[in-house]
Amino acid sequence: MSLFHVRSLSVVPLLVLAACGSDDAPPPPGPTPAAAPNILLVIMDDVGIDQMAGFGYGGVTPPQLPNIDTVADAGVRFRNTWAMPECSPSRATLMTGRYPLRTGVYPAIGPDDLANSQVSPYEATLPKLLKQAGYQSGLFGKFHLAGPENNPDGNFTPAVLGWDYFYGWVAGVPASVDSSAGGVADHGTYTCGFVPTRAAGGANEGACYFADNTCQPMQHQGAHANAPGLQCLDAGGIFVPEQSCGTPPAGLNFERQNAYYVSPLVVIDQGQMEEVPLTDPRARGYRTRIETDAAIEWIQRQSGGNSPWMATVSYTAAHTPLQQPPADLLPNAQAAVTDALNCTAPLQSRTLQNLMTEALDEEFGRLLTETGLANRTADGKLTYDPAVSNTVIVVLGDNGTLGLTVKQPFNSGRAKGTSYQTGVWVPLQVSGPQVNQPQRHVEHMVNVADLFELFAELAGIDAHQSVPRTIDSAPMLAYLTDPDQGSLRTINFTTAGYGQQADGARNGPCVVSNACTQIPLNKGVCEDNLGTWWGPGYSDDSVIDNGGQGYASCCAVNQARYGEGLPLVDIQPQESTAIRDDTFKLVQNQFQHYDPATDSCGVVFEEEFYRVDQAVPAPRLDNANSNLLLAQLTPEEQTAYDTLQDRLAQLLASAPDCPGDGNLDGVVNAEDVANWRQLAMDWGLSSVYDLKIDGVHDGLTNHRDGQVLQEHLGLECPRQPSVS
Repeated sequence: MSLFHVRSLSVVPLLVLAACGSDDAPPPPGPTPAAAPNILLVIMDDVGIDQMAGFGYGGVTPPQLPNIDTVADAGVRFRNTWAMPECSPSRATLMTGRYPLRTGVYPAIGPDDLANSQVSPYEATLPKLLKQAGYQSGLFGKFHLAGPENNPDGNFTPAVLGWDYFYGWVAGVPASVDSSAGGVADHGTYTCGFVPTRAAGGANEGACYFADNTCQPMQHQGAHANAPGLQCLDAGGIFVPEQSCGTPPAGLNFERQNAYYVSPLVVIDQGQMEEVPLTDPRARGYRTRIETDAAIEWIQRQSGGNSPWMATVSYTAAHTPLQQPPADLLPNAQAAVTDALNCTAPLQSRTLQNLMTEALDEEFGRLLTETGLANRTADGKLTYDPAVSNTVIVVLGDNGTLGLTVKQPFNSGRAKGTSYQTGVWVPLQVSGPQVNQPQRHVEHMVNVADLFELFAELAGIDAHQSVPRTIDSAPMLAYLTDPDQGSLRTINFTTAGYGQQADGARNGPCVVSNACTQIPLNKGVCEDNLGTWWGPGYSDDSVIDNGGQGYASCCAVNQARYGEGLPLVDIQPQESTAIRDDTFKLVQNQFQHYDPATDSCGVVFEEEFYRVDQAVPAPRLDNANSNLLLAQLTPEEQTAYDTLQDRLAQLLASAPDCPGDGNLDGVVNAEDVANWRQLAMDWGLSSVYDLKIDGVHDGLTNHRDGQVLQEHLGLECPRQPSVS
């Protein structure tokens, strides 16, 4: 067995041992406050506020979310909430109360991003903090905070970061659709990963084979039922069209992932980890249902116990790849219509996103009813009374919507991955017995970091006193209890950028329509977003061939296109930061730029300034033609611009580098040396003690890092005040 698996399977992993001596280790649980509520946190992936009719938006065809809306109506909708532009930095900010400039988690974590761009095992995460009040914590679904690659704890990272129970996907992002449908056809035949009905070019009957060598005949049951190919896939099998059960044909492959239906599941319970193989029925089935089932089972186990609990149901939906959910999760949909959709057709992306979000809503309703948090009327409608249980329910979008699926009038060209409004403005609703005068809308600025403090407030913990380093959260509980509470923030902040990769490498370039981005983690994710991969391993005929090497950057793509006389593509920001007050917003972007005159690449810094609001149904957005810097600023605008520039400078200056302080205790000392030595001896690869040398990390923890530590022994990095 490899070192990786030995460390991951041990009850107390290496980094947990190292962390026990640091000042963020929680004390033994003390008496639980009598009123400490349970907490149910539901995260929707890539569902921005533009999707939400309950918040006043949603375009012409918003997803129908009756269960989420019912719970929101019994609580408070926060209509001015910012997340980070991508999923990992948003989740890291929420779970640590700290902006990316402190955690290093700037991008959506990919397989090449080092431990320096993942949540550190020394962070005082939310489950560690709540442990002080006796909470049990479970996380279900998408993790995407650390590991499994480039991390000494691999798939065990959820436990290292404090969760008592985990059931889901550490890497988070689903694999691409298996367009061979399990090996029954050539790749590319079935764009949604299953054999559709005969009317859509598939079959109405066939044999469904399972990994245990059993088989079940399946046939189409009518217009409101799934195609038998989707029935089989949802049941965990591989469908062979127009065949009776017998000897399975050659080529069936139960080891192949398939987007939302076949995923590498990880289960961690009280320090024991199981990596579930793809042939196991638990790893096969629709993710949204698996995530819900796991949360229900765990919450039911907590009932009657003496400890409060926090359950984070981190739904994968509606992240790409876009793929139809089962028909039984779409009570209002025509199954025959969904079976015929093409999952690679841009014009059908909004329909698929709606279906996936509606399935999430259906499972959210089941989660509440099967855990006793809500009920159904005779006609099936959800009824929710916050007074029935001492549970706070929070529903949040993790970042803005993907450009392909943005609803009007929001800006699809300035969506997920950017610091513009469409990229960071997310729905947030909070319901529970603490809410005074429900059905309210709060227009004050809120950041995802503030949920860290809200949950601490609910548990009776002073987050700023309990966490021995700078946190960026502002209070939230007063918004629930006091309808007249004024704004608790003077500014809001968001940022995204590249992760730290070995020797300064970056993700390869991905061209989507007429724009190039290096946000997608790899070729598969690029293509799942209907883009063309120009990096190593490119395969699309539109890529200018360079002998298979691929292109290192979007600027290099433009350089090649210019050389062939092709039009240049727009390059999305490589770093994007924004700060706002109640009325104005300052955006700073850094772009790669290709200069044909010198045939060279450089970096361009651009600043934009906007007036924004939350008007319904057409908010004032930060669209290019609204940039106030295109004209002379008024005195009011100039004052706001100067103030925001100053506040941003203060915020960025509050996170000075502290080379060698791997355990985040504010000093480089013998404890850091001991931690480094253990990692260098037992691991040697990427870790929080892989220190920058000549401005980059090399992906190794070795003697060179030890030299840097020695050079900085005694360095003190005092806690800096945040700016909120």
